Amino acid sequence: MGLGDAQVLWRMVRGQPRSGSLAERLTAFYGPQAAHYDAFRERLLHGRADLMARLAPMPGAHVIELGAGTGRNLGFLGDRLSGLGRVELIDLCPALLEQARQRTQGLSNVRVVEADAVTYRSDRQADVVYFSYSLTMIPDWEGALRNALALLKPGGQLGVVDFYVSDPEPESGLARHGALTRWFWPRWFGHDGVHPNPAHLRTLRRLLPEHTLTEHRAPVPYLPGVRVPYYIFVGRAPNPSKMTRNARPSGQ
Repeated sequence: MGLGDAQVLWRMVRGQPRSGSLAERLTAFYGPQAAHYDAFRERLLHGRADLMARLAPMPGAHVIELGAGTGRNLGFLGDRLSGLGRVELIDLCPALLEQARQRTQGLSNVRVVEADAVTYRSDRQADVVYFSYSLTMIPDWEGALRNALALLKPGGQLGVVDFYVSDPEPESGLARHGALTRWFWPRWFGHDGVHPNPAHLRTLRRLLPEHTLTEHRAPVPYLPGVRVPYYIFVGRAPNPSKMTRNARPSGQ
């Protein structure tokens, strides 16, 4: 185990503080491990490259990441990044955002903004909004999803990759996790301010009926043989005009 991993694991053992604002708790928890954040989480946060490939923003697209952290996910876009019209990285943790600023130096189309994912407003609607392992960290996650939809153009894409646990009796066709899985992971991650919740996926499917969803399990560093559930969701924001046309009675 290297020094970087040891520092990250020590912070995880100590857990996220229980008092203070969300920004203060994030800063206290992630600030001391910011320099080692990406190296450790490359082995923990699976499916991010897959999410970015599925979103595949077009040249000139306006993209917003809510809970962007260090901005690592932009690396999965490869050569497409320089062709995007505008990218906004939104997060509440100054230490992680400093890593994002260093990473995106020289990219004139990228803005790094310290702001709350629930209340952030852009001056234009986006083609793509996504959460990468951040929805489980936002106490008002429903507010964050409402805001994400408000930030999107009609027909725009909302993407999420994150940890989760299933409902005890999930809808037909969805994975069903055993009682131990549903008990263990919310308690394991909750110590660090991460809250896997079956309501996240249920709400995403309701808000965005037009979507693709895959469910997976992945290994966890230093927990041999243990695999954590995660999902990749990409939905398309409803188009109000299309919905109105579809709702017209036949014969009109």
